[in-house]
Amino acid sequence: MIHLTNISKQHGSQILFKNASLQILPGTRTGLVGANGTGKTTLFHLITGQEEPDDGQISFSKKATIGYFSQNVGEMSGRSALSEVMSAVSDVVELGSAMKKMEAQMARPMDDDAMAALLEKYGEAAEEFENRGGYDLENRAQTVLTGLGIGPAEYTRPVESFSGGWKMRIALAKILTISPNVLLLDEPTNHLDMESIIWLENWLVSEFKGALLMTCHDHDFMNRVVSRIIEVANYTTTTYGGNYDYYIKERDIRLEHLIASHRRQQEMLAKEENFIARFKARVSHAAQVQSRVKKLEKIDRIELPEYQRVIKFEFSNTPRSGDDVIRFDHLSKTWETPEREPKTVFQNASGLINRQDKIAVVGVNGAGKSTFLKLLAGQTTPTTGQIITGASVNPGYFSQHAMDILEADKTVLQTIQDALPLESLGVIRNLCAAFLFSGDDVDKQIKHLSGGEKSRVVLATLLGRPLNFLILDEPTNHLDIQSREILLAALKEFTGTLVLVSHDRYFLRALVNQVLEIDQGRLTAYKGDYEYYLSKTGRDHRAI
Repeated sequence: MIHLTNISKQHGSQILFKNASLQILPGTRTGLVGANGTGKTTLFHLITGQEEPDDGQISFSKKATIGYFSQNVGEMSGRSALSEVMSAVSDVVELGSAMKKMEAQMARPMDDDAMAALLEKYGEAAEEFENRGGYDLENRAQTVLTGLGIGPAEYTRPVESFSGGWKMRIALAKILTISPNVLLLDEPTNHLDMESIIWLENWLVSEFKGALLMTCHDHDFMNRVVSRIIEVANYTTTTYGGNYDYYIKERDIRLEHLIASHRRQQEMLAKEENFIARFKARVSHAAQVQSRVKKLEKIDRIELPEYQRVIKFEFSNTPRSGDDVIRFDHLSKTWETPEREPKTVFQNASGLINRQDKIAVVGVNGAGKSTFLKLLAGQTTPTTGQIITGASVNPGYFSQHAMDILEADKTVLQTIQDALPLESLGVIRNLCAAFLFSGDDVDKQIKHLSGGEKSRVVLATLLGRPLNFLILDEPTNHLDIQSREILLAALKEFTGTLVLVSHDRYFLRALVNQVLEIDQGRLTAYKGDYEYYLSKTGRDHRAI
């Protein structure tokens, strides 16, 4: 459907691609991976025509219709949520109107040639209308919106009243409703809760019949949706048949072979260059020297890939807390705002968090997971009931809101120094480096950082402190898969107590030993890991 052949592209002095080629064939499900800055977004832009290649060709089949979801959703206002989604298929609606006009024309007398021409035009329009899902447009838009967590009660809500994260869902719903036969998704699971992620996973596997190319930091989502991987590295693209886990194994095997070949080539080059250096001044060896010089000029040098740097962090000695970390008795929380009716998120909840528990708090969007973590962290007070903190408990709280209150004009180094005022500059710089801020990066101002970089700054300010009780609300948001796995490995070694909210199922399965579910105002404890919770509740979050 789409062929990129011998593509070359650079931005200024930065070379992204040299003679790179790839194909997007009908029905293929492809994950796009690679280090930040290698050109994944540029590939999307080349396919959509937002950028042009410096060299090479891009060809499309005549029937290719492309839908592209990116993190830059643009402005939305002046419509309801449903109308905003329907606006994406206005051309299909217009096509339906044109078909009705043609039907009216066919009901009137005309000569045979005109009727034949009209019938042919109508047939082409009807085929496209059916392929674009024109016969159930509004129903499809409603289904997609609901699946992404925006239910019927909010269809008519003004789109500008939604927060940025919910606008991302509306933008994603627009792309899915278009029903393209080539779907480009850039981090589609960002800002989605567990239920919406699973719905999208099921929709892509069961309902979507076109070709898919996507980037995603959700390990499980990638594994279940894609059947091949395209890696962007070393100015080119490499295709691997299989899901993300297969890619990692196969990449490591190929890298071993490449390193061995590189070593052999370097040994051969050193030997040849040594010969040239020794005999280049001797007339008797002039022919041999020239022969070897020409030989070296023709050799394709093997280059080792530069894989993405990842967070490298280990906790220092964690101070011991008492065995009872947090006890909560008859806890209730009701939010009251002038604009809306009071909302009780949970009530009459009691429980005990013990030292070294690693607990996942789960529930549908809006159930009160973040509220519960705020209560544990002392960021809000309960409406009724009490929270009792145990002896020698040093808590640390991570939330997405913490990224918003970073001081924009301070640098990375200054921000981390402020959080750890007693540490030496060497310790601060080492901590910065562990979270991928080295060299001039430490002097970047917060206002110039990406979402992922801000997230890493907040994690550094938190995890660098001597804490024994971590309260983490979506700590993996904005982190790539490799950095998530390094953070996961560090948290598994953490000897303190952990309570977290995460929509990353791979993360939860590998880390937690208990689950607290918030469902319709009630807290239920499951004294087992995430798989145990799934089996006891019948919620199989692994299944398609």
